Amino acid sequence: MAESLKQASDPCLAMLRETDRDRYLACLLSPEDKRGALAALYAFNAEIARVRDVVREPLPGEIRLQWWRDLLEGNAQGDSGGNPVAVELLGAIEKYRLPRQTFVDMIEARIFDLYDDPLTDRLALEGYAGETASALIQLASLILSADDAARSADAAGHAGVAQAIAGFLLLMPIHRRRRQLYLPLDILSATGLDRDMFLDGEDKPRISAAVEAFAGLGLEHLARARKAGAVPASVLPAFLPVALAEPVLRQAVRAGAAVLDTPLQSPQWRRQLRLLKAAVSRRF
Repeated sequence: MAESLKQASDPCLAMLRETDRDRYLACLLSPEDKRGALAALYAFNAEIARVRDVVREPLPGEIRLQWWRDLLEGNAQGDSGGNPVAVELLGAIEKYRLPRQTFVDMIEARIFDLYDDPLTDRLALEGYAGETASALIQLASLILSADDAARSADAAGHAGVAQAIAGFLLLMPIHRRRRQLYLPLDILSATGLDRDMFLDGEDKPRISAAVEAFAGLGLEHLARARKAGAVPASVLPAFLPVALAEPVLRQAVRAGAAVLDTPLQSPQWRRQLRLLKAAVSRRF
């Protein structure tokens, strides 16, 4: 009962329940003494990931991101006490000695989200995913076990790319409406498309080929993550959300051009079962 009351009063867990239900559930499947710090980390990620959704122009978005950067670098103007996520995040960073530069790099990477510039190639995509999704897994691993986090760094790198690609595929209908695209230009050109041709959605066969190649890249990174060696049980909770990537990637391969208009998200109950299965089997 006491633990339930604590969860109910945790502002970061409450925020996650509304903004990132999958990571909220991953927190609940983590050790009790780590949940607060993990919730703060994931709530911070949710805050910077949704900036594009709450601003109309890039400049206000950059100002929001700059506030977080100033906070982490100790240059924030005003009191951060009014932002419970900031308070909890700073506490987690201090307690677990998390590298602040990694957070700053995550913020810098998110500036890309505010604009409609394309990713030039796969290396650019992997770099973006490395500084966002992969970094998030590594930071969560440090909270769970600093000693074991280094042993899973390679797996985290590849898992983050797979997770990022799955996320882009899930959000493709939204991104398309605002003429934003995370599918690298080199994949598009290999299938005879350019950015506008893809977003226009007319050439279904070539668009399907591009989507299949994009999802295939995600599956390739997922396979490499799983072959990187056994992830220590102590840090496995950091990888639980990755278990949701494979169904999205495989469904995208089947759906092809339909991903431009059709959401790929599975029902919540099915995602919950998959997370629970990953926790019990200790496989993501």
